Amino acid sequence: MKKVLALVLAVALMAACFAGCAPSKTVVVGYTIYEPMNYKDENGKLVGYDTELAENVFGNLGYEVIFQEIEWSAKYTDLNSGAIDCVWNGFTCNTADDDGIARAEKVDFSYNYMENRQVVVVKNDSGITKAADLKGKAGVAEGGSAGEEYAKSFAGITFKSVLAQTDCLVEVSSGAADFAVLDAQLAKSYCGKGDYAALTIVDALSSDVEYYAIGFKKGSELTAQVNEQLEKLGADGTIAELAEKYDVANTAIKDFSDQK
Repeated sequence: MKKVLALVLAVALMAACFAGCAPSKTVVVGYTIYEPMNYKDENGKLVGYDTELAENVFGNLGYEVIFQEIEWSAKYTDLNSGAIDCVWNGFTCNTADDDGIARAEKVDFSYNYMENRQVVVVKNDSGITKAADLKGKAGVAEGGSAGEEYAKSFAGITFKSVLAQTDCLVEVSSGAADFAVLDAQLAKSYCGKGDYAALTIVDALSSDVEYYAIGFKKGSELTAQVNEQLEKLGADGTIAELAEKYDVANTAIKDFSDQK
């Protein structure tokens, strides 16, 4: 009986040891549905370029990643309250918000990892080919996004914001809006396909280049740790493999801090 008891105690101690050695760190990543960056596959699993890159980075750092869907307009509140640890979702860093304050003054940004532009999306038969054609037209963009700022730069338009970039596509497709302003990566994934086969990008109305980076709360220790991992994953080919898998372009790990 004593031998049995001793064996039970030994097993219990070993189990406790293994449990104590298991990774206990978690990191909460804020995202919105944005193909090809973060989206659900046919099985309902969250996938995408940003999703997998985040899993690689934080996995190497010993974190379990928890993805938390957010409203884009509430990203700063969620970040500063501690509801999320970072915003990793095609977050444009070299721009200001509607209040005129540069985003880099509100959060700590990682190295930039991708180039992007804001593009204007219309119906194929809209007749819109230049900025003057937008006068008197109704535009739409995601609230709190770089697209909202760019849309408002066009003269003589009416404008409304929606919760998500994908909602913009619905607005234009249904005729509720004449044009939408979206991130180029998302627009290229949807326009001319499926339910949005009748939508197209007006290349002549695209914005200047933007840069994506990961946003952290001011003073976060994660920023430097993530930068180190981004450099490693760029050097070992992981970034290039993910870019090919999700058909995204202009990926590069650089410190563009002088442009923020």
